[in-house]
Amino acid sequence: MKNQLFIFSLILVLGTNLFAQSLDINGYVRSYLGVLTNDTNDYSINQNTLDLKLKRVDDNVSFFANPYLVQTPNQDVRLGLREAYMDVYFNNMDLRIGKQQIIWGKADGMFITDIVSPKDLGEFLLRDFDEIRSGITSLKANYFLGDNTVEMVWIPTFTPTKMPDETSIWSRIPEFPLSITIDESQKEIPGRLENSEGFVKFSGMSSLLDYEIMAGSMWDDDPTLHIVPIITVDNPTPSGLMLIPIHHQLTLVGGSFSSELGGVILRGEGAYYMGKQLSALNPEQLNLPTSLLEKDYAHYLIGTDFSIGTTRLSTQFIQRAILDYDDSIIQEELDNTMTFLANRTFLQETLTLQLFGYFGLNNEDALIRPSLTYDLADGFEINAGANIFIQNEDSENIGQFGYYDDNDMVYVKVKYSF
Repeated sequence: MKNQLFIFSLILVLGTNLFAQSLDINGYVRSYLGVLTNDTNDYSINQNTLDLKLKRVDDNVSFFANPYLVQTPNQDVRLGLREAYMDVYFNNMDLRIGKQQIIWGKADGMFITDIVSPKDLGEFLLRDFDEIRSGITSLKANYFLGDNTVEMVWIPTFTPTKMPDETSIWSRIPEFPLSITIDESQKEIPGRLENSEGFVKFSGMSSLLDYEIMAGSMWDDDPTLHIVPIITVDNPTPSGLMLIPIHHQLTLVGGSFSSELGGVILRGEGAYYMGKQLSALNPEQLNLPTSLLEKDYAHYLIGTDFSIGTTRLSTQFIQRAILDYDDSIIQEELDNTMTFLANRTFLQETLTLQLFGYFGLNNEDALIRPSLTYDLADGFEINAGANIFIQNEDSENIGQFGYYDDNDMVYVKVKYSF
């Protein structure tokens, strides 16, 4: 770890000396403490972060880097690099080469067409979204046609979603009546040309409508669990289960739009995924989910944004629908979710009160996130809030939010941006 810190410091010193006053440096320092409100009162998070953004712009080229350090008590300091890329500018085209976050779509807090950059779900959905999205090494080309843009992305090496550690309070291992063994030997995707990913997006803009049309050939960021019963020669009844996570290829097409009418913004987004592998019950194996069915599915939303005085309101309805549904599939045919956001400022916009919530309509579970932010001085803010998970105990299924019913927490963040 000392070597990583030395390299980090060396990069800063050499970079500053090399580019002198032409190097723009900004970022933030943040202390973040969260406490569970259950009987344990354990710290859900306790960390200090230094996040730096380094940028230099010349006539036809520029570069950007976003290194960061995260320090947690009694653990080694973690050094990371969120982005590090070069831009090259031409008359009608820009090229971006290197590790970068790619953000598509119109949704708030949801990933529908915004699937080019993989996710870091180490803290479920609680991180800021610029921290949930992982940077990926890729080549992105933007070609400009008047007010329209064609964006092409090539990703040479697949990067999966980062899941929580097994010891984390955010870990979610499926429960089965038999003992479980996990085999991750087939989880890796070899780095070769035929395993690369490609995406294309057309963006159009007019006085009435902004829209995007996209398509892609990709690997599923979330692996499918291949569940194999462990059977001995002497006993045909399964004595345990082998869980083998495997990533499969997907093809998708989709798009999004937004339009303003009379001060109200209407947003929509949708994607059609082809070739999704879904777990299904196998009646020959004690009705355990040891079968896989390949299905297409659609994921879409409609949302609206509007203001009443200084209060900004937003709501979205999201649905995921499995086509040609089979009753043996573990997931429900239709999965419905809503989000709600209310944001209001006070005291000449130095105090911000916000309420954001996810509501799972199928299982009547929810995640409610109230927060209060006070700008104490220029660049210095204090943010306090809570993450409240709600479970419907009468529902047959727990739901993705209700599963974390014991993880309710309060937190405070102290942040200085420079």
